[in-house]
Amino acid sequence: MKIKEIRDLGIHELKQKNSELVEELFKLRIRHASGQLEPTAMLGRLRKDIARVNTVLKEKEAAG
Repeated sequence: MKIKEIRDLGIHELKQKNSELVEELFKLRIRHASGQLEPTAMLGRLRKDIARVNTVLKEKEAAG
């Protein structure tokens, strides 16, 4: 997910997107632990997306 796409979202949408990403990361971690996840780069990409969403969310909450 690109930072521009994230910045265009509202606060409520960011919170919803964050919870979706955290849930998806949980599912991927379970698949990774059981040996069913082949492209493990997805885990790092998802963690970075969560960090981006959290950063933009904090910026918007501080500004408004």
